Amino acid sequence: MELSMEPALPSAKGTAVAVNLVLATSEAKRQLRLAGPLIVGCLLQSVIQMISVMFVGHLGELALASASMASSFAIVTGFSFLTGMSFALDTLCGQAFGASEHHMLGVYKQRAMLVLGLASLPIAAVWANTGAILLHLGQDPEIAAGAGTYIRWMIPALFFYGWLQCHVRFLQAQKLVVPVMLSSGATAVSHVLVCWALVYRLRLGIRGAALANAVSYLTNVSILAVYVRVSPSCNKSWTGFSFEAFHGLIPFLKLAVPSALMVCMEWWSFEVMVILSGLLPNPKLETAVLSICLNTNSLVCTVPNGLSSAISTRVSNELGAGRPRAALLAARVVIVLAFLVGTSEGLLLVLVHKVWGRAYSKDQEVVSYVATMMLILAVSVLFDGLQYVLSGIVRGCGQQKIGAFVNFIAYYLVGIPAALVFTFKCHLGGKGLWLGILSGLVTQTLLLLFISFGNTDWDKQAMNAKDRILTSPPVEP
Repeated sequence: MELSMEPALPSAKGTAVAVNLVLATSEAKRQLRLAGPLIVGCLLQSVIQMISVMFVGHLGELALASASMASSFAIVTGFSFLTGMSFALDTLCGQAFGASEHHMLGVYKQRAMLVLGLASLPIAAVWANTGAILLHLGQDPEIAAGAGTYIRWMIPALFFYGWLQCHVRFLQAQKLVVPVMLSSGATAVSHVLVCWALVYRLRLGIRGAALANAVSYLTNVSILAVYVRVSPSCNKSWTGFSFEAFHGLIPFLKLAVPSALMVCMEWWSFEVMVILSGLLPNPKLETAVLSICLNTNSLVCTVPNGLSSAISTRVSNELGAGRPRAALLAARVVIVLAFLVGTSEGLLLVLVHKVWGRAYSKDQEVVSYVATMMLILAVSVLFDGLQYVLSGIVRGCGQQKIGAFVNFIAYYLVGIPAALVFTFKCHLGGKGLWLGILSGLVTQTLLLLFISFGNTDWDKQAMNAKDRILTSPPVEP
């Protein structure tokens, strides 16, 4: 018997696994390169209102309470809606860039700025009457009046914020994320000086802090607008103002409105939790601890939020380019990344759960309560991170209507009812509220997983992307 001395060839299966591993690693690197600057930029943008409220805090307890209430009201009634509407550009600009229809990116940006500007008008009318609205809702008259003053002076910020989001999505779709990070950093630094000048130098007080938001949002959007017009990277996607922006408004709204509902339904459900915490036996303790948990959750979810923006860009680009397999690979990779991030953040919260409350309060009762809540939060951040990236996949595919329906089911048919049962029937207090949030997150994650990987025809999504782009032909001169 002769023995062959030739080396054994690797099996076809082993070769395929190696190739897939290389492709997945390459895709992970692409997503992380996109997500890094987006995470930093998101953090820097979020500190604008925080800095304004910090300056107001030095004006007195009433001023701080008024500004805090006004900021919360502004997020619920305005900023959340405009942020959600801008997410339509994740689909439109991302798919157009993937299809090399670069001129359409500028058209979509202008169209979004027009629609968001018009949508800001009724919101501004609501803001102008915030004091009376809060008074009718039973708030303290002095706080309601102060909040009304603060938010009226913040009305210009509403328009600039919407246009800023349009520029961010426009650049993000082209993978130009470093300019977004740098402009946000420059704005955050200058915002401190703007607040000081308006609040103390010009003696505008609480009105100056509110106006500072508008100045800084205008600064940020102006920096990005100049970059878009002078950078060679945008010479194909920005060709000047076009009347095409006035066409196709209805198709844009069909994406923008469900996108806004996706965001608002989730954000509003957390506000409901804050309201419910005020109905508990010790409302001051419960509200304080819930606020700490919400702030912590917002902090740790910055990374998944960056991954969400990155995956919406990757999926929309690949679908626009007619590469559904690459889009599916990107979706699978980001789930692994989100799981690793969520697990790491959850373990970190477990490790610091006994001392985290001391960063916010010296009261031992608060510290002990926060320690208990951190264990629940450690689980919820995993599912929150997964739902963030799954929502990004949905936006990349242009399935915002389905996403809005999922969020309605998850939070209003499962999450909030579960919170009511856990809190008031099982007498779990604030822990019951957060368990309700966790129930909604789990439901949302499972439904989005099924939709993205069990019910989505990726070849059809690539065809839909092509059709979506072709329905916006250039207008003849």
